Order: sequence, then C-alpha cells, then structure tokens
Amino acid sequence: MGKINDILRLTRIEHSLMLVIAVVAAEMIAAGFPGMMIFILSIITPVFISMGAFAINDYFDVETDRANKKKNPLIRGSLKPKDALYITAVSMIIGVAASAFINFYCLAIAVIFAALSVLYSYRLKNMFLLGNLYIAASMAIVFIFGSYVVSGNLGAAILLIIAMIFASGLAREINGTVRDMRGDTKIRHVRTLPVIIGRKASTAIAFALYLIAILITLYLFFEVFPFRYNLYYGILIVISDILVFNSALVFLFGEEKRYGRARNTSLGGMGLALIAILIATLAYI
Repeated sequence: MGKINDILRLTRIEHSLMLVIAVVAAEMIAAGFPGMMIFILSIITPVFISMGAFAINDYFDVETDRANKKKNPLIRGSLKPKDALYITAVSMIIGVAASAFINFYCLAIAVIFAALSVLYSYRLKNMFLLGNLYIAASMAIVFIFGSYVVSGNLGAAILLIIAMIFASGLAREINGTVRDMRGDTKIRHVRTLPVIIGRKASTAIAFALYLIAILITLYLFFEVFPFRYNLYYGILIVISDILVFNSALVFLFGEEKRYGRARNTSLGGMGLALIAILIATLAYI
C-alpha cells in the first residue's frame, strides 16, 4: 500500500477526481449521458493524462522542489526519478488510447494536451507566463473535452464555465509562482511574473482574476440555465467563492508562511465549484 500511496501522491489523484467531476458535468450540460462504455472512456482519458502530467512535472522539478522544501515522493526518496518516467509513459498511453475509442475530436484534444504537458514540464514553465497560461488552459479544456464526447457544440453555459475556470486557474498559477519564487530564481533561474513585476503586483493581478471568476459564478446563478436560481448551485457556489476569495486575500495581504495553506484552500474552492456545477446539472435530469 505504501508504494501505491506514493504513486497516488506523485500523480496528484485529487486533481484527477476534480477532472472526473468536470467531464461528467460537461457531458450532462452539453447533451446528457453518452452511454456506459463511452462514459468510462471519457473518464479514463483525463484521469490518466493528468496523472502522467504530474509525474513528469515532478521528474523535471526535483531540484526546484527540494529548494522549495516540498515533500513529494521523489524528494523523500520513496520513489525514484525513473519510476516517475515509467508512470508518465504508462499513464499517457492509457489516456490517449481511451480517447481514440470516443471520437476524433477527443483524440485530438488528448494527444495535444498530453504532448503539451510534457513540453510544459521540460520547457514551457520556464517561459514568461506561457506555463501559467498552459496550466489554466489544461483546467478549462476538460469542459471542452466533455462537451465533445457527446456533442459538437459549445453552448453559452459551457463557454462561461470555461472562462471561469481559466480565470481562477490562471490566478492560482500566478499565486503559485509567488509562493515558489525563491526556488524558481535560485534553481531554475526563471523570470516569472513576480520576478519581473514583484509579489504585490502579481498577487493583485491574481486577485482581479479571482474576482472575474467569482462574478461569472454569480452571473450563472442569475442568468444561465440550469444554474438560474438553482439553490443547490447557489449555496455551494457561495461557499466556494468565499474560499477562493479568502485564498486571494491571503496572497494579497497575508504572510508568506500562509501561502501553502491558501493554495490548498483555493483548490478546495475550485473543487467545490465543480461539484456545485455538477449537482445543479443533475438536478434537472
């Protein structure tokens, strides 16, 4: 069990669970349940590509993570770098292969983002803002993927959700570069946003992006079906918005030692938003 737990921690399985929620919600909003076999394949694809993406990221980031005092399995030594490569290869193959049995659009999305995840870990993350934009896009693309599983169209609700996830994802990534600024400059020598414009200006931009995401969640509640005046969605999204807003405030005004917990809080808030979207959608089925 110890080795399995290390693999799950290396591959950030909690992120994969969030992707499952996102795919299911996108499918239900776009056209409904696609059938059991396609449904299973549509879950396998993002879960395994995400697992591979996190594994390869930690493989390339061993020294940086050590400088930032992170405690992932590669730093602790419970898994070796070659293990991360094996996990990446197997996960990517499974994820892409599953998408091939859905349709061409899903296969194209899977191949592109599997390749980009490796390119991100190897090069993109060292390029000003491009890495942050990729991560935000990789969060939002799941709703596009889920929509194309069952439909060739992206409706207004899906587009707004994509914008909300992209904005909050980019904000979270910018705050992540603020948190990791020491290791990024000493080990990777990367010119991230906080390195160029400073911590305060970067956290202010992230704060503005979080506010945009929050406003979109509220707009969905007041204007867009199936979220319009949906109490299931309304109650959960208010809690989500509070968590995300609190995280943004910590980075804007709080102490550096609170950044790690604030990042976890923002992830919890984003996960709760996905649950709110799913429950609101299922309420109308």
